[in-house]
Amino acid sequence: MELQRIFYLLAVALGLGLLVGLQRERSETRLAGFRTFPIITVFGTVCAMLAKDYGGWVIAAGFLALAAMVFSGNLARMKMGETDPGLTTEVSILLMFGVGAYLVNGLTAVAVAIGGGVAVLLYLKPQLHALAAKIGEADFRAIMQFVLISLVILPVLPNQTYDPYAVLNPHRLWLFVVFIVAISLAGYVAYKFLSRSAGAMISGVLGGLISSTATTVSYARRSRAIVNSENLAAFVILVASTILYCRVLVILAAIAPPSLSVVAPPLGAMLGALVVLCVGLWLKERHDPVQMPEQTNPTELKPAIVFGLLLAIVLLATAAGKAHFGEGGLYVVAALSGFTDVDAISLSTAQMINDKRLDADTGWRLILLASLSNLIFKGLTVAVLGTRKLLARIAVLFAVVFAVGISLLVFWPRS
Repeated sequence: MELQRIFYLLAVALGLGLLVGLQRERSETRLAGFRTFPIITVFGTVCAMLAKDYGGWVIAAGFLALAAMVFSGNLARMKMGETDPGLTTEVSILLMFGVGAYLVNGLTAVAVAIGGGVAVLLYLKPQLHALAAKIGEADFRAIMQFVLISLVILPVLPNQTYDPYAVLNPHRLWLFVVFIVAISLAGYVAYKFLSRSAGAMISGVLGGLISSTATTVSYARRSRAIVNSENLAAFVILVASTILYCRVLVILAAIAPPSLSVVAPPLGAMLGALVVLCVGLWLKERHDPVQMPEQTNPTELKPAIVFGLLLAIVLLATAAGKAHFGEGGLYVVAALSGFTDVDAISLSTAQMINDKRLDADTGWRLILLASLSNLIFKGLTVAVLGTRKLLARIAVLFAVVFAVGISLLVFWPRS
């Protein structure tokens, strides 16, 4: 190993050790601090360097010796009456030894990221403890259910197709389900932290992240339960419907990124028009902080399975429509599937674009048509569940949105 490389690795190990040691020194730990952690990290690097000539047993011996010293230190502390010394510093010591050793044969960037991450985790102890205390049983259940969906079910599903159109791949289908549930879960987590002081704008954004349709149902019912709440309900429903286009763009960016140059401008224009409408309505009728309706857990297994089945039907119908009826069949599928859920047709279209079965120009038109169909469904929901006053406001707002969407479908030039 070149001399320059040796000193570079030792300097990086020293810096990472100083970083973690500084944090431990500030926490007033007695076991290891500002001087000990850099020595430990450099010790790991030296052991790894020696292992190149004398074998891997040098690293193992160094690790065991360090563990023995940690044990002796804790034993002495217990004799002094500290019955609960904790394990955070001890584990950090062993990990930083490993980081120092990894520097020799691994990627420097990875070692730096691990060392920096350790320092940040140690520093955020009060915030992390507060977060853990704030998580209730329902929130913990949501996290565990997401683990079940993403880390237990997904890996065991077969990664192959089972239909004549080569679109029904169980692993890929469930991966899409995990993706959509993750977006909704992010909104649900934000809702848990912001709901008590959320204004109308935040309420609409979070509602759109979780489910714009469910938000429409909640605020339509709210308009009947609370007198003169129609203005607030209309605004929140409009904002939630606006966030739907953000979800669509995220889906396309994740699944078919090369298509963004074609699909982003028209869908972005639609999003921009809705943002202008939302801002104008907000400036006209500013709202104080409001209590958001209770949101349901988006990680429940049954809704995830239902969405997976719906997505499979839409994927199969889209592929079959394309094969047997051309583009005309695709528009029918988009209009029907988008009536109750836009995510499924968005995922289906993005996948077809990525597989080069569909051009991006037709893809964004299908998604936009599905979103307009979804607006009709939301309008009908308001008509059934909300007050006439709310229906009048939503009808005007959605009519403007519908007109913008139809104009884009008709007049936006094909690429």
